[in-house]
Amino acid sequence: MNIALIGFMGAGKTTVSRALSTRLQAEEIDTDQWIVEQEGRSIAEIFEAEGEAAFRDIETEAVEKLASGDGRIISCGGGVAMRARNVEALKAGGVVVLLTARPETVFERVRHGESRPVLNGNMNVPYIAQLMEKRRPAYEAAADITVATDGKTVEEIADEIVAAVAERS
Repeated sequence: MNIALIGFMGAGKTTVSRALSTRLQAEEIDTDQWIVEQEGRSIAEIFEAEGEAAFRDIETEAVEKLASGDGRIISCGGGVAMRARNVEALKAGGVVVLLTARPETVFERVRHGESRPVLNGNMNVPYIAQLMEKRRPAYEAAADITVATDGKTVEEIADEIVAAVAERS
């Protein structure tokens, strides 16, 4: 069974997936990083050259391929849960865990990065809060388990996920 981590950028998906991978001795794959390696260019470059719709198509292909494996920790890009086809693929291969964080927490975590094309020109708490609210229904509908990350260590979050997944088994 796979564990797929979804949620808004800066919620902690990549960091937590690494901790889970170590703890569970499972392969960890970050969908965004996998796409960068397969495409030979950054996500920002894909957005700029082909637009968001083309990137989302590439992302769906990646999710379907990665979710078909077994025993993986899959850290999904922030927009993965916006497509029902992606969610179906993730659920078919395992459990979907939504990581949440307050807009202020997200801002603090991502404000110095330049690899967030969705936030280009909009790196502020009100915009982040608005986009999070827009995505919230899809995130919640996709989630089998929800874990808030605000004020918790990576170890605490990983413990909570492991316990919740064990309860479902």
